[in-house]
Amino acid sequence: MTLQLDHIVVLGETLEEAAAHAEAATGQPLLPGGRHDRYGTHNQLLGLGGVYLEALAIDPAALPPTGARWFGLDRLKGPARLGNWVCRVPDISAAIEALPMAGQPVALSRGRLRWIMSVPEDGELPYGGMFPALIQWLSPVPAGAILSASGTRLDRLEVTHPDAEALQALLAPHLDAPKVAFRSGDAPGLRAELVGAGGQRRILQ
Repeated sequence: MTLQLDHIVVLGETLEEAAAHAEAATGQPLLPGGRHDRYGTHNQLLGLGGVYLEALAIDPAALPPTGARWFGLDRLKGPARLGNWVCRVPDISAAIEALPMAGQPVALSRGRLRWIMSVPEDGELPYGGMFPALIQWLSPVPAGAILSASGTRLDRLEVTHPDAEALQALLAPHLDAPKVAFRSGDAPGLRAELVGAGGQRRILQ
């Protein structure tokens, strides 16, 4: 069972704030996404060379979900930020059996896209959100492959947590993501190092 980096998630109190934060860091306009009726959210997207960026927020026009929203959005306060990372797996059932703290499998769809995501019951991923969400794509062509190249690519994703060594050890037997690094720090956080088309380096966090 292998975990590969699929995408990173910028969270905001509004989609406008999340998209603006992502665009300021990447120097690229985000593309329209869509709505997730199950969680009452909507998104915008940007290809980052093999992986992609998702700006995500609560959709004020959507009906409230019956349970907690994913990615801890019910409790999100403050400026938009890079809040989570998502790993692609070939078999979500096997992945959750190996890493049960990832949550329960939830079947989702948006347009022609179909996938299954691991979502904890309270919507909060372990390790202060630094544990990756797991996704199994059921669509023949997943979201990341549909997006056109933006000219900006992800070079490195740094995962910071006070107990980073334990998190790394937990994921190490399964994680195949050379761009992901772990660092011990006082507060949980993510830092993405990006490279633009002209070679300029940018930081998203």
